[in-house]
Amino acid sequence: MQLLTKKITEMAHKQYPKGSDFDQMVVAKFFDAFGSWSWYLMNIDPADDDYCWGIVKGFEVEMGSFLMSELKSLKVKPCEQGNLVLRIERDLYFKPTKAKVIWDKLLAGEHV
Repeated sequence: MQLLTKKITEMAHKQYPKGSDFDQMVVAKFFDAFGSWSWYLMNIDPADDDYCWGIVKGFEVEMGSFLMSELKSLKVKPCEQGNLVLRIERDLYFKPTKAKVIWDKLLAGEHV
């Protein structure tokens, strides 16, 4: 699956000057198939499409940078036996949402 589309990349580039400002949109959601980690993309450095900024829900809910190359290379193996390997996916049904709304829902333990 293609994690970034042209439209998502363009929206994320436009928001790059806003940095960590909550008054911007989360433009895409990426997740592992088991739902333990999610990445909510807010912006991408126009000079380096690998450098992303957003909200990350893992062991904690945090805001910070992540690398698109790492998301593309991650492989999740659901069990020790067997050859099944899953990759990070983009939520095709996610609609751009204000970062503050996502942040508050995640801190409240709600599914986004």
